[in-house]
Amino acid sequence: MSETTTYTLSCFCKDVEMKVTGEPVMSGYCHCNSCREWSAAPMSTFAFWKPENVKITKGEDKVISYIKSDKSYRKSCINCGGHLFTDFKPAGMFNVYPLIISEFNFVPEMHVHYQESVISIKDGLPKYKDVPRGSGELMPE
Repeated sequence: MSETTTYTLSCFCKDVEMKVTGEPVMSGYCHCNSCREWSAAPMSTFAFWKPENVKITKGEDKVISYIKSDKSYRKSCINCGGHLFTDFKPAGMFNVYPLIISEFNFVPEMHVHYQESVISIKDGLPKYKDVPRGSGELMPE
């Protein structure tokens, strides 16, 4: 029997706390315009967990949603605005932002929506035009 790792995270002000259990289904960098605008950065990190592996343990009443489209429900803290996770409805997965997870070793596997990138990255990872389950089309590094 193997032990399952549980990681903790919180928003910026610590009013919302969460736990994620196990390891993500997939992880990487997203270059889409929506993620860039949401994160105010040239790309965003992602780590997809199954919803049953994600639990809000404190401050659930302080979690708000921003719904830009019916595909993603972005969750953040009402007090500090700190990002928590995105519920990606079509995929049935939660993107828990890996860089706010305590003691989690983020190991990216891919880049997605690379055709929208604003910076070129040469790291040897696959660069998908959209997503692996979308067109699956790879782009040059």
